[in-house]
Amino acid sequence: MKNSNQNKRNQSILIIMVIGLSLLSFRPIDNPGPQIGLGDTDLYDAIVAMDDIYFTAYNSCDMETQSKIYDENLEFYHDKGGLSTSKKEILESLERNICGKVTRELIEDSIEVYPIAGFGAVEIGLHKFHNNQEPNAIVEPSKFIIIWKQIDQSYKITRVISLH
Repeated sequence: MKNSNQNKRNQSILIIMVIGLSLLSFRPIDNPGPQIGLGDTDLYDAIVAMDDIYFTAYNSCDMETQSKIYDENLEFYHDKGGLSTSKKEILESLERNICGKVTRELIEDSIEVYPIAGFGAVEIGLHKFHNNQEPNAIVEPSKFIIIWKQIDQSYKITRVISLH
């Protein structure tokens, strides 16, 4: 049990280090453009496609698809809400607080994708969340980071850092 906890801590530290290094290369908002990371266009295309699948489900309240894309060992870091580690509770919160109330809009050409050898990829980008109850509200772009774990030919979300 002790080794398992130590391995999880080491894995989390590694992921945080990768995220930190990735943030150092993050482009300013006024200079968007796709960043493939090491020239892997197949990986970039796969992650952009998964982002689209996930957030189409998010915007349409397709909880089944969202559940399938989230890994069982999910960690969701929100700058205002803190850390959530229960996939079930995260999905319940999304259904209760987001469905029909909030829509996500990706900032075009803002996605950067970097491979994580033997694991998957890091996605960094900008998006906006529109409150459907306040359609005239001014919405500013915010950064997000998603860690994708490759499983066979698909990917699952294992970590999310949402910065509003």
